[in-house]
Amino acid sequence: MKAYKKILTIQDISCVGQCSLTVALPILSAAGHETCILPSAVLSTHTAGFKGFTFRDLTDDIPEIRKHWEKENIKFDAIYTGYLGSIRQIEYVREIFDTLKKDDAVTFVDPAMADNGKLYPLFDLEYVEEMKKLAFSADYIIPNITEACYLTGREYKEKYDESYIEDLVGALLGSGCGNVILTGVSYDSTTTGVVVANETETKYYRHVKLPRGSHGTGDVYASAFVGAFMSGNSAYESAAIAADYTVKCIENTVDDPDHWYGVKFEPVLPYLIERI
Repeated sequence: MKAYKKILTIQDISCVGQCSLTVALPILSAAGHETCILPSAVLSTHTAGFKGFTFRDLTDDIPEIRKHWEKENIKFDAIYTGYLGSIRQIEYVREIFDTLKKDDAVTFVDPAMADNGKLYPLFDLEYVEEMKKLAFSADYIIPNITEACYLTGREYKEKYDESYIEDLVGALLGSGCGNVILTGVSYDSTTTGVVVANETETKYYRHVKLPRGSHGTGDVYASAFVGAFMSGNSAYESAAIAADYTVKCIENTVDDPDHWYGVKFEPVLPYLIERI
């Protein structure tokens, strides 16, 4: 029987938009795990393409929730973080890492702060420095190339070769990351892939590169990776499962121009369950 794990995921809730917790909760649950959530904020929609969205910051609630869980002796087999909206939130999450993990717990950090060579709006280099403390303390870090560059102080390049990626991964490992899952690594125009690395081994999983990008696929990927890994798959197997699942989610959405705000990941969950 597959292990039944208690996983805590910490990120915002975009009520409409198929990203963050509205993606992480169903995917981790479908993977067969008890999924606990700690929302860092509540938004009416995500911020890419919608106008006039509402936003409720829940930063002040985080330490009180942590204290209650600690009092109740609630601990987790894994903690997985996504988008964190401020330096204070990162500091509070580090306290959660310190107090609410089981002895053999696994931590995953998706340092969701940048893409396409730029930081997300409202983030600055001070935020990056705080994110380094969290990311470099995690068992697994799941950055894209832009985020990896900010974390390591490397120059971002749109065109690169294998030696550039090797240096980037080496810099992450040298900074304290035990395991690196570097997403969006593409050496040609028709394929992309994931680099899976630790101190002893580096592997690359290549898959088809679709012409359309979709919002929230980073959250889909990270959630699927965590779910697969906590189900007993290796890091490389989990990276491959998550990549193939994410591609199928995009393929399931690409012919619907009205569904521009995310991917239809729910009908593809049976595929993920079968692969896990």
